[in-house]
This record gives sequence, C-alpha cells and structure tokens, in this order.
Amino acid sequence: MNKKPVRFTKHARQKFDDLAEMGFSVSEAQVVDAVRNPAKVDRGVYPPIAQKPVSKNHLLRVAFVEDEQSILIVTFYPGRISRYES
Repeated sequence: MNKKPVRFTKHARQKFDDLAEMGFSVSEAQVVDAVRNPAKVDRGVYPPIAQKPVSKNHLLRVAFVEDEQSILIVTFYPGRISRYES
C-alpha cells in the first residue's frame, strides 16, 4: 500500500473504545500499519481486509476502501491467528 492519507469511519473510531473495554487495546498507528504494511490482504471480499499479526496469538484485521485520494478504514477487529492462517 502507498502513503495516501488514511481516514476512519465513525464506526471505526468507536471500535477503539469498544475493544479497549473488552481488554484488547489497539492504537491508530497499528491499524494504519496493518493497512499500509499488511502480511496478507483478502481481496476476495468487499471491502478488502488487510491483516497483520499483533501478538503471538492474534492478528488485526482491517476492512478498508481505497480510492485515488485516500484509504478509508471501515472497521477493524482482532482475530486468532489459528483461525485466519493455515
């Protein structure tokens, strides 16, 4: 991914607080890094989902929409590596 500006939907902004309440803190920098430097991108779904490991057992999955001017983060969520990687 390139260095286009990254924007967040209102829903995505709320996810930071929602996940923190559940004990899974994620920073804005981690979300942006997952989109800009993903380990894997699933383009077989819409919107595409970028993913990147954030710990030994978990990865961060980020649904995004990209156009010529920017990248819009739709939502993001943690997942177990064992579920998403074979």
